[in-house]
Amino acid sequence: MATLRDIKRRIVGVKNTQKITKAMKMVATAKLRRAQQRILNARPYAGKISEMLSHLATEEDIASNPFLKLKDVTNICVIVVTSDRGLCGAFNTNIIKEGVRYLNEEQKTGVKVKLFTVGKKATDYFSKRDYEVIAKNTGLFSSLEINSALHIYSEVLSRFEKEEFDKVVVIYNQFVSMVQQKIIVEQILPIPVKANSDDEKSYSENFIFEPDQKSIFNYLLPKQLKAQFWKILLESNAAELGARMTAMDNATTNAQELIRTLNITYNKERQASITKEILEIVSGANALKASS
Repeated sequence: MATLRDIKRRIVGVKNTQKITKAMKMVATAKLRRAQQRILNARPYAGKISEMLSHLATEEDIASNPFLKLKDVTNICVIVVTSDRGLCGAFNTNIIKEGVRYLNEEQKTGVKVKLFTVGKKATDYFSKRDYEVIAKNTGLFSSLEINSALHIYSEVLSRFEKEEFDKVVVIYNQFVSMVQQKIIVEQILPIPVKANSDDEKSYSENFIFEPDQKSIFNYLLPKQLKAQFWKILLESNAAELGARMTAMDNATTNAQELIRTLNITYNKERQASITKEILEIVSGANALKASS
């Protein structure tokens, strides 16, 4: 049975832990507001540029453009995006589980899978197991900048142009709200667009393109890819901060409940100790009285 001193030490330890979790929650909340604003600003741009590409793409582009043309898939690049740090609940665990599931399903079909890892958690997990990790990116989320997305974009694009793989898929957490994240498995390359319908063709014919439709399409294509990579990093960053805020809030609440339970235990033990001492004193006094 724990002594009063042991219980007291544990109460002090839990209180110190509670201070840390409370501070981490406040930091995550402050960072989340900025991250949430950045992703809300990036989504409309990424969505609109994808919509414009769909309107501008012709059947010839879809059949011949290397970034749009569908191929027989024999090699896949999977980009798994996690955080660099833990203490964010099941954020990283869920992504890694989904990544393993997707990789195993693709490998069962005979497709060769290559991995790009973003975040220390994904890098550590997949590097220690029987997976082909061809690129590792860590430390991006401490000060997330557009150059991080451009670096990943350049590396993936150069390998795709060399036909090292036929398809690029990204697995990441999408920010839904402060308390909810959604795992997304999204194909980035070839860019998923469909040929314009008759209505869309007539819609496009109402515009005058300068210099011409194909030039605008070729100009927007790399911008769309850069915007998608940047949005994915922003989504994951905001989702991570939301998960960390929730996890630290739960930890703080649990610590408070544990402190309450330990205080009750401490008071009971203290009361029992005092009662025992009183009984010993009374018993001694009665013994002295009986002997006299």
